Amino acid sequence: MPRVEIASVLPELGEDDLLAVPVGSGATLPGWLTGAGAPVDADLLAGALADTGNTGRPGTVTNIPIAGRRPRSVVAVGVGDATLPDLRSYVGVAVRRAQTLAEHGARRLVLPLDDAAAPAGAEEVRAAVEAALLAGYRFRDTSRPHPPRLVTVTVVAADAGDPAVTAAARAGEVTGRAVAWARDLVNTPSNTKDPAWLAEQAVDRLAGLPHVTVTVLGPDELRAGGFGGVLAVGGGSASPPRVVVASYRHPSAGSAHPVLVGKGITFDTGGISIKPTSGMREMKTDMAGGAAVLAAVDAAARLELPVAVSAVVPAAENAVSGSSYRPADVVRHVGGRTTEVLNTDAEGRMVLADGLAHARLSLGATVLVDVATLTGAMKVALGTRTAGLFSTTDGLADALRTAAGHAGEPVWRMPLAEEHADLLESTVADANNAPGNPGGSTAALFLRPFAGDLPWAHLDVAGPARAGSDDAEVVKGGTGFGARTLLRWLEAGAPVDPVPVEREPAVAVAGRRASPG
Repeated sequence: MPRVEIASVLPELGEDDLLAVPVGSGATLPGWLTGAGAPVDADLLAGALADTGNTGRPGTVTNIPIAGRRPRSVVAVGVGDATLPDLRSYVGVAVRRAQTLAEHGARRLVLPLDDAAAPAGAEEVRAAVEAALLAGYRFRDTSRPHPPRLVTVTVVAADAGDPAVTAAARAGEVTGRAVAWARDLVNTPSNTKDPAWLAEQAVDRLAGLPHVTVTVLGPDELRAGGFGGVLAVGGGSASPPRVVVASYRHPSAGSAHPVLVGKGITFDTGGISIKPTSGMREMKTDMAGGAAVLAAVDAAARLELPVAVSAVVPAAENAVSGSSYRPADVVRHVGGRTTEVLNTDAEGRMVLADGLAHARLSLGATVLVDVATLTGAMKVALGTRTAGLFSTTDGLADALRTAAGHAGEPVWRMPLAEEHADLLESTVADANNAPGNPGGSTAALFLRPFAGDLPWAHLDVAGPARAGSDDAEVVKGGTGFGARTLLRWLEAGAPVDPVPVEREPAVAVAGRRASPG
């Protein structure tokens, strides 16, 4: 990733610099282009925009080489109406274009944010820093040398010297690097990433931070603690399961203790209910929820938030062998609740059940949020950019939606409809693990009892946790989705009381069969 710095004035531009120019709706150019000493002729730029049809719509880009001039190139990028999503797109597109020009000598991208109508404030600077880091992220494991990369992004905002803006820039950098760590965890191939490896990464990254403790439960501790779901799912693998508990408590934290539970399936074959090849190809990313909650704790600790928060990651590999758990097995979870296994590919809820119960019964949780790539049904319902949000309380749901809006991670609240609860009935256990459609809702209903009476929310990130292609700050592969939402919620004090929030139109897509998770 590039280094990101902020400046209050446009720096002197050299031969290795690339200048981004934000283009507003209707091809509106920023006022600083018309002043004396402007780095590029406004009429030249306007002509190039007209020639390429760039009207300032977010995502549009016009590259303008300037022979014999400094900088060597200008990139005009649409910023639309300059909303926060538009701004993230502007930064992401500019960084991505600059990365392609790095092979031709570009080393620094100069990225002005201000326009005459609305100087960039703390929120805009934070969003820009996050987007610059994440758009510049790459995961590579090749025998060939890495291609030349952009070294620096200079974010220019008139109020860069304001302490609030400086603090926002630092928060953006900490957040961006935490999300990048989550992406690294998700993208690491599963011949390296087994449950023990994931636990080691958490210890190496987090255990040395102030006020952070990391505990790893191995097979013996899991048996003693009654983690039947984790042990069942991980029983078919040569790599035994783990449960990672990472806790951060600031000295001035109050009595509230939110616990974040993240699904940590390091590879998912489906078990005996085996997936087809096409459904298995992306399953190294099935621990994206676990990566997100670890990243949220990492960022909270580095920002020294005055909170107490823990992450619980039940990590297992769902493999196929003679010791795999089977359909018709009955599994006993932490706390004693039992599950009849109808489908071994519904493994995510089996490990989350243990994680939620452990957080409630042993960690003193006051509120629970879990994050998981849980159901293909949610991907069908909401697509690949939006997570499904289920919650037992309106206040918690609204607080998380507000946090998600600030984080640039779209979520949509889904119903915990009682009319589907009877689908979980079992004649031999407290519930079955594969109650059928609507798959996202019935999976959430399965998890709900393990939260007890605590406020609880469930984020199904099956769609946005992984990306099939690059787009603005999203990079192909693991996205780290959910980490920023959780962090913003923690920054607000992890509220569970009602807060006002505007709802966006729902998106529904039907007609494809979804596999459980």
